Formats: sequence, C-alpha cells, structure tokens
Amino acid sequence: MTTVNTPPGSDPTVISDEALRKAEEFIEADEGATNRLGGLAGQTVTVIAIAMSLFHLYAAYAIVPTQELRYTHVAFTLVLSFLLFPLAARFRNRVRWWDVIPGILAVATIVYALSGGDDFTDRATTPDRWDVIVGIIFIVLVLEATRRTTGAIMPVVAVFFIAYAMLGPHLPAPWTHRGYDLSRLVGHLFITLEGIFGVAVDVSATLIILFTIFGAFLQQSGAGKFFIDFSLAMMGGKPNSAGRTVVLSSFLLGGPSGSGVATTVMIGTVAYPMMKKAGFEKNAAGGLLAAGGLGAILSPPVLGAAAFLIAEFLKISYLDVIWMATIPTCLYYLSLLIMVELDAKRFHARDVDFKPEMSLGTMTKRYGFHFISLIAVVFFMVIGYSPALSVFYAIITTFALSFLRKDTALMPPKLKRALADGSIGALNAATTCACAGIVVGIVTLTGLGLKFSSIVIAYAGGSLLLTAIYTALIVWIIGLAVPVTASYIICAVIAAPALIKLGVPDYAAHMFIFYYAVLSEVSPPTALSPFAAAAITGGDPYKTTLQSWKYTLPAFLVPFVFVLDPQGVGLLLNIPKGGSWVDVFEITLKTTLGLMALAAAAQGWVLRHTTLIERGLLILSGLLLVFPSLIEALIEAAIGRDISYTYVPGVLIGLGVLLWQAKGPALQRPA
Repeated sequence: MTTVNTPPGSDPTVISDEALRKAEEFIEADEGATNRLGGLAGQTVTVIAIAMSLFHLYAAYAIVPTQELRYTHVAFTLVLSFLLFPLAARFRNRVRWWDVIPGILAVATIVYALSGGDDFTDRATTPDRWDVIVGIIFIVLVLEATRRTTGAIMPVVAVFFIAYAMLGPHLPAPWTHRGYDLSRLVGHLFITLEGIFGVAVDVSATLIILFTIFGAFLQQSGAGKFFIDFSLAMMGGKPNSAGRTVVLSSFLLGGPSGSGVATTVMIGTVAYPMMKKAGFEKNAAGGLLAAGGLGAILSPPVLGAAAFLIAEFLKISYLDVIWMATIPTCLYYLSLLIMVELDAKRFHARDVDFKPEMSLGTMTKRYGFHFISLIAVVFFMVIGYSPALSVFYAIITTFALSFLRKDTALMPPKLKRALADGSIGALNAATTCACAGIVVGIVTLTGLGLKFSSIVIAYAGGSLLLTAIYTALIVWIIGLAVPVTASYIICAVIAAPALIKLGVPDYAAHMFIFYYAVLSEVSPPTALSPFAAAAITGGDPYKTTLQSWKYTLPAFLVPFVFVLDPQGVGLLLNIPKGGSWVDVFEITLKTTLGLMALAAAAQGWVLRHTTLIERGLLILSGLLLVFPSLIEALIEAAIGRDISYTYVPGVLIGLGVLLWQAKGPALQRPA
C-alpha cells in the first residue's frame, strides 16, 4: 500500500535476499525449523493441523472434559511435532519412518490413558507394570518432541529435575529430600493432572492455541500488512517518522504475530530502508527494531504465552492480567518514543520523501475493520465471556469482517491456511508447556519451590532488595537457555515464593518474573530478536544487542517498582494497601519522569549532546525516581542510619540538567 520515493539517479535502499534469508533463520531458531512438505505428506499434515484447530474451536464453545481435552491436545501436538520437525537438520523436508513411528506411539499412549478411565487415574500412586512402561515411553516422546521444536536445553533441564527427584537422599543439605523411585515419578508425571498434563498444558489447550489461531486469522486476512502500512501513512515523511513507525507498528502487530523475532523481521523489512534514508546508524536501527519486537509480546490484548499462565497460576481472569499490563506497556512505549525522538536529533535525521499509495483516511475507511478484530477479544471479556469463549468469538468476528473486502476475504484456501497455521504456530509453546509440566510436577512433588525460596532469602539476608535482584538474575539466566514460556513456568514455581514470603503481593511477584522472562528475547547468547535485526540492517549482532538493551531499559527497571516500592502495585492498576487512586497516579507520574531522565541518559542527548557529568546526573535522577530503593540502600549503608526518602531530589536534579542545557550554546555536536 505504500512506496518510498528515492532521488533520481540513486539506488533504492533495499534489503538483500541474503539478509532476509539470515533473518528467516533466526525466526526458525525461535519457532523451530519446520519441514516444507508437499504431496501426500503435506496434505496429511495440513489435514491433521486443521483437525486440531477445529477440535479446539469446538472445545472453546462446547464442554469437553478436562482430562480428554488435555490428553487430546498433547496427542495432536506430539504427532504434528514429529511430522513437521525433523530429527536433525539434514533430514529436513521429508517424513521418515522414525518420524511416523513416534507419532503412532504418541497416539497409542494417549489412547491407553483415556481408555483406562477412572481405574487408570486411581493408580497414580501405585501404577502397574504397563502403566510404568507406557509412561516412560510417553515421557521420552515429550522430551524428544520438545528437543525438535525448541532445542535440547529444555529437555536437558527436565532430565536434571527428574534426576533431582530420584537422587534426593544422596544430595547435600539443604537440597536433600526423601527421594522417589521411577514408578512413583511416572505415576505423578503421566497419570495425574499435576505433571505433564498440569496447569501449563491446560493453558496451552484452552488459551494459547486459540490465540495462535486468532493470530493466523488476522494474518491471513491481511491485518499485519495493514497495521504496518497504517503506521507508515500515519507517521508521514518526517525525519523521525521511520522510528515512530517502528514503535506504533510493533504495538499493533502483537496480535497478528505473537512472536518477538517474527515481529522484528516483519517491521524491519519495511521500516529499515526508511530508517537508513533518514540517517539512522545501523546498529541503533537494529536495536530499535528488536525493542519493537519485544514490545509486541509485552502489549495487550494478546501479550505473550506466559501471560495466560499468570492468570491460571493466580486463579484470576486473563482480563485482570491485561489490566495489570496496561501502565507498564504505556511506560515502555513512551520511553521508546522518547528515545526515537532523541535519535532523530542525535543522528540529524533527514526528511524521507514518502508517498503512500492511498491517503490515511482512505486506507482506514477500506481496511480499518482490522482494528475491530484487534479489540474484539477485550470487548467480549469485558461483557462477561470467559477468555476462551472471548477469543473464539473474536475469531468468528475476524472471519466475518474479512468479507468486507474482496482482497481480505477468508475464502476456503485462506481459511484452510489460517486453520493449519493456527495449530502449527502453537506447537512450540505446546511442547514447551508439556515439558515444563515435568519440572512443575517434580517441584510440587519434592517441595523444591519452598526450599529454594528459603535458600534465596537466606543468601539475601532477608533483604527484599537483594532477593529481588537475585530473582531477576535467576530468571534472566534461565531465560538465556530456555524459551520465554518455559522460563516463566520454572521461575514461577521456584523463585516467586521467595518474593511472596517477603510480603510482595503474588500478582506483583508473577508480573516481575514475567517481564524478566520476556527479556531473554534481547539477552545473548540467545538474543534472537537483535540478531535477526542485525541480519536485516547489516549491523554487528552484539553491538545491536547492546543497543536493544538501551532501548528496553524500562522493561529492566519498571518491574522492580512492582516489588520494592509500597506504591509500586499502582503501576499494575492495583490500589496500594491503605492508599487510593491518587497513589496510582503519583507512582505513574514519578516513574514516567524517571524513565524520561534515563532515556535521555541512555541516548546521551537532552536538548543537545550531554557531557559525562550531565549524563551521570540524569542517571542519578532517573534512579531516584524509578529505582529509589537501590540509592536509598547505598546511602543508608554509607552513613549507617535510616533516611526518610522523598522524590524531590530526583526531580530537581533532572530539571537542573534540562535548564542547564537550555542555557547552553545552540550549536549541536554531531553524534
């Protein structure tokens, strides 16, 4: 819908096929490298994937018993995982006998479990010989399917937890426990609804897959392309329009994409040529693209897959999770937008000759119905429907609205592709949830969560600040190795209890862990979003990652406000104990001002280039406003006495730097 004009005689700025191929490799690393199948094999996989989507759409509307729903969901997941994800890269694009046999075994184990009825579930603590044999086969299949879809690290983590459960009596204190034999473990993990078929698989079967189907319907109806074109047309051809486009389109694309890496690539292929023409440095441009991709999985109404798990773990409505994410999302994008505006000055961005194929009004009139699809989920939840039923009706709404335009209509070929893509897109998260169920089951069986929280608190000396820092490091380190969903699940059961023990509200503790789990998207060595962005821009992957850290600064700091500041829960739109809505406004304002100061410090620019001293003062101002507990703790340690803290120094320091720059010379030093 849009074109970028270039001056006569100049070569158009385009992204090479090689760059796009490299970017696609990072998407595959994030979502798994699937087989590209044709002929009978391709048709068979498509039919199975469509059947899986139709089953879950039926389950969202009708009543399917919990056990049948979870078991059937896992059966579909395992079959498609073995058919679509090869044993090794050299076996890609063909289905081999060693792909078919595990799929058949997966179905056989599920049939065995379902056909056993109540007698089967009653044997959870004392499984018979066949239960153990079938259970071991099933656990191995889950581990192998997870290895194929997400890599080897998550299955290895699960195996370590199994070893921990079996070797309990032989471990040193304080890790020792009674220990469990193979029979007891298999019974707990395979037969009960507290292991593999536990909370994580329940969320995968009732919410995650429905949202991936919803995203596939949006994508096939052209919503993704419209949101990028709308952002480009709305921002115009000003020097900072390219950066603003990244910010706006990343927010809108959270629904259709659902993947930080895919969003980064989707936006980058369109926006980077404009950013380059405007004068953006390639590593900074890549960092901004990666930060935009990260924002897509932090943004309501879809958020990331882990957000559905928050609702299930806390037994609250998913609408409550969306509500809690609202202010942090606004703060994230506000900070990103401030940095974009400063970038335009820092790089002396030039106007981009931009001419859309149609006006913003015409585009909105023709394709604006996509916005209705995007807000439909929230609308149905607000009027009282369950999250599953809400997304079901949102899918129906998207399907119906697509027929308003001939080029967006979900006719049979597109509908078939949307249904198939919906299930295939859920496989990565579904296998992760099943494998994470092994970890969760062992944590609950052995009591590791409470034991681990006691150890963390002991190391922190009972300090909430140190406990929060240790928890953030634990989540971050685990997130380097495993996907976001798995990172959240593991840390929710082993790390959240430590924060809750020290008086942090459970919802604040879980949101803290959620945000740090998401940050693994921009953390090496698995920083897939920045690496994909670097492939597009031609920048250095590690320099691009450092730039993405700068842009995602709010995501690193704001979660500490949830847990350390008594008013901090106000950022989650919860009234602090003994407080009022005034506290919500106050903490939001202070955090906003602090993030503005930190954004300016990160960019090295306010009204002009900052000196080293000015930059240091801006960091101090921002920390005093956003992360006061750290500064307060350092001062108290230095003077040996408690201090009564106010936010006034932070405001005064930031204001002082602003006034000093306003008095300075008008000449701007080049970046």
